[in-house]
Amino acid sequence: MSKHIGIVACSAEGAALCYRTICNEAPALMGEHMHPEITMHTHPLGAYMDHIRNSDWKNVADLMLSSARKAAQAGAEFAICPDNTIHEAFDFIVGNSPIPWLHIAESVGKEARKKGFQKLAILGTKYLMTGPVYPDALKKLQITSKIPDENDRERIDHIIFKELVNGIFREESRLYFNNVIKELKDVGCEAVVLGCTEIPLLVDPDDCPLPTLDSTRLLAREALREALEPGLK
Repeated sequence: MSKHIGIVACSAEGAALCYRTICNEAPALMGEHMHPEITMHTHPLGAYMDHIRNSDWKNVADLMLSSARKAAQAGAEFAICPDNTIHEAFDFIVGNSPIPWLHIAESVGKEARKKGFQKLAILGTKYLMTGPVYPDALKKLQITSKIPDENDRERIDHIIFKELVNGIFREESRLYFNNVIKELKDVGCEAVVLGCTEIPLLVDPDDCPLPTLDSTRLLAREALREALEPGLK
């Protein structure tokens, strides 16, 4: 009997990719047309952004906890959040959630360690790139990280919020991301974390200058593993 997964969603595109990944990959493990029970709840992205722009992580956590409680009421036994940025509120969630959580950056870190990467490029919103979510998670694994310069961070953030979260994927933006990744490769990065859950919908691993660590799919796969093998990390 598999565990019921709760998805605490934030932006639509990333949450949809996470949900699809679980549903698409589960049949290979569970049988044709099968996947664990999944309940997803999301408050509007705009409600989150009001607090994110003010660095008000306590209120971000309150929204996440609200979603987690609703998922738990529907039967979810653990929660995941396919949004990297709002993991900065994670410390406010611990001890206040009715169900346990998996942490997206820890899922990425495990994969990086498994593949032997020691220095990662981090791409995401400007809040994520300059925040503690990945440095804190990777430090525990003795993995270092590097982010783009300020101008690139601003443009990446613009592309995420004006294009990707709205389902707009432009070739010009894809090539721009590849150029930024190439610059990070040139300063010693061994892989790139796609640390916004929409970036995997834009960046093509087959022509990316660095190996990619797709945070969305890695979280989805760990959730599927947790659902099928409780307690196995």
